[in-house]
Amino acid sequence: MLEDILKQVESGELSADEAREQLATFENLGFAKVDHHRKKRQGFPEVIFGEGKTSTHIIDISRAMMAKNENILVTRVNKEKVKKVRKELPDFEYHEIANLLFMKNSTDTPQFQGYIAIVCAGTSDLSVAEEAALTAEAYGVEVRRYYDVGVAGIHRLLAHIDEIRQATVTVVIAGMEGALPSVVGGLVSHPVIAVPTSVGYGANFQGLSALLTMLNSCASGISVVNIDNGFGGGYNAVLIHRLANQK
Repeated sequence: MLEDILKQVESGELSADEAREQLATFENLGFAKVDHHRKKRQGFPEVIFGEGKTSTHIIDISRAMMAKNENILVTRVNKEKVKKVRKELPDFEYHEIANLLFMKNSTDTPQFQGYIAIVCAGTSDLSVAEEAALTAEAYGVEVRRYYDVGVAGIHRLLAHIDEIRQATVTVVIAGMEGALPSVVGGLVSHPVIAVPTSVGYGANFQGLSALLTMLNSCASGISVVNIDNGFGGGYNAVLIHRLANQK
């Protein structure tokens, strides 16, 4: 990248000011430093974590990213903030179950072969599952959803297992005792990313029981992200899927 910019300056295609702007790694908004260079380093632009930010923060960061034609994903954003953000930036799509906003600005979305499977134990886990699924779709990956297939009725999972086995990677979301990733991990030959949720009764300890079950899984090939971290599960699945597509 640096060599290309220097050649363009040398040939007169770029001015010094234009080159300086392209080489800038972040934009300082005072309250935030927007990392415009992240897509070049990691392949995907920065994601806005909505919790703790005001609607004004989200709007200003989004406008900075829009100026660079970057796709914008905002996670963990409540309805009150959504209303204010969409009043200023109506091109945002709101996904209520996942508490997520997405705006497509870039035309160079990568094209991948194959799909990611999102396997969810119960309907109560849907907000985390949809956060994972929509994160993957925002990065241009096909997602196939298999919901309400928890271990209390294992036949529901087995009805879809042939299609799940054809995925590049599977993200498994479960609360309660968190056993579903171990079951899936023993039935497929690809990586499984386990996402524990805070869904469950008192001894669930807000997802800690599911987290510990997943960390102690006897099935090989399982990686675990933090409690309720659907975004992390979906993002890591995309990274694996991208590597698989480089073969």
